[in-house]
Amino acid sequence: MLDIKWIRENPEALDAALAKRSAAPIAAEVIALDEKRRSVVQSLQDMQSRRNAASKEIGAAMAQKNAELADKLKAEVATIKETMPQAEEEERNLTAALNDALSRIPNIPHDDVPVGKDEADNVLKHTIGQKPGWNHAAREHYELGEALGYMDFERAAKLSGARFTVLTGPLARLERAIGQFMIDLHTGEHGYTEVSSPLMVRDEAMYGTGQLPKFAEDLFKTTDGRWLIPTAEVTLTNLVSGEILAEEKLPLRFTALTPSFRSEAGSAGRDTRGMLRQHQFWKCELVSITTAETSLEEHERMTACAEEVLKRLGLHFRTITLCTGDMGFGARKTYDLEVWLPGQDTYREISSCSVCGDFQGRRMNARYRGKDDKATKFVHTLNGSGTAVGRCLIAVMENYQNEDGSITIPDVLVPYMGGLTRIEKAV
Repeated sequence: MLDIKWIRENPEALDAALAKRSAAPIAAEVIALDEKRRSVVQSLQDMQSRRNAASKEIGAAMAQKNAELADKLKAEVATIKETMPQAEEEERNLTAALNDALSRIPNIPHDDVPVGKDEADNVLKHTIGQKPGWNHAAREHYELGEALGYMDFERAAKLSGARFTVLTGPLARLERAIGQFMIDLHTGEHGYTEVSSPLMVRDEAMYGTGQLPKFAEDLFKTTDGRWLIPTAEVTLTNLVSGEILAEEKLPLRFTALTPSFRSEAGSAGRDTRGMLRQHQFWKCELVSITTAETSLEEHERMTACAEEVLKRLGLHFRTITLCTGDMGFGARKTYDLEVWLPGQDTYREISSCSVCGDFQGRRMNARYRGKDDKATKFVHTLNGSGTAVGRCLIAVMENYQNEDGSITIPDVLVPYMGGLTRIEKAV
């Protein structure tokens, strides 16, 4: 969420930033709503002050046995009491409307983010590794998985419908091995604290990280009003909601290996084959809580941690700086890691690492204070996939496929596979 004071002082800057995101100007509308609310608040304060003053004057008039003045003042107080509830209701409605308007404004891009409309305007940061060089034709992951006998979409559809997958045997273990490898790397070498957190959260948590109210249709909701998390970013970031942290304890770095749940609203017809776009998938999430001065440096660090996963797996990938029109709602700057998939003959996103500034900190009311400071500041937050386990499974299958359809296990995963070095067709 953006600071209304900043919007009042910088309306042109807000609209210019929104234009970079191909969004309509909104500063005038928000400022008008804020001015109306402030006017009602001032009116309420004036009424309260007058009521208090008149009450004192009533006492003085009665002490002077001035019944006529006392009655006149009592009538004035009564009128104020009758008028105030309506003004209070108006103030509540205007405050809710202003907060709703503010909650739907996307974050302001950093100055160095490339301006563009969509993914065609994203900018290459660097490329790591080489594409595999084979003499045989590459097959897609679902062709490999079904031929091996360990990937079943028909049974998944029988259980849950479209966009679910059943993995069995060594492919199920490979998925688990990839997740375990990621979480071990981030906790053992990258300094993240592992967290086991709920998979269902309240409205306030979804609001804090920006999924609500704008993206409700992308989420799954339980019958008792809780939400299934679309990413562990929600729980990890909200760990500090409503708190005032000591600056010397920052940055806080959290990681979690959890299922994620997404409705994939608006994705009809996209990636219908295979397990690229699922309603349920595992992801290793990275979250950092930092100060304003260190958040950009932390962004580079987090991205490097995610890249290390792909480097150790020997996967070819590229890192992209997203343009203003392709960034997520709460991001100020985003790097996407796109892994090479030989079966599709293209790059696909496998991680997205974003710095959000104090956008989420304001929504969560999460602050920090320096050792010698009286005032507090809102924390800066960052989040990234370190990485998406299902897509990493796809990448491993397609990049380590052999001509006979078997899959070689990357060296770093062999210990997690109990020494198994190759997945072959089920007998």
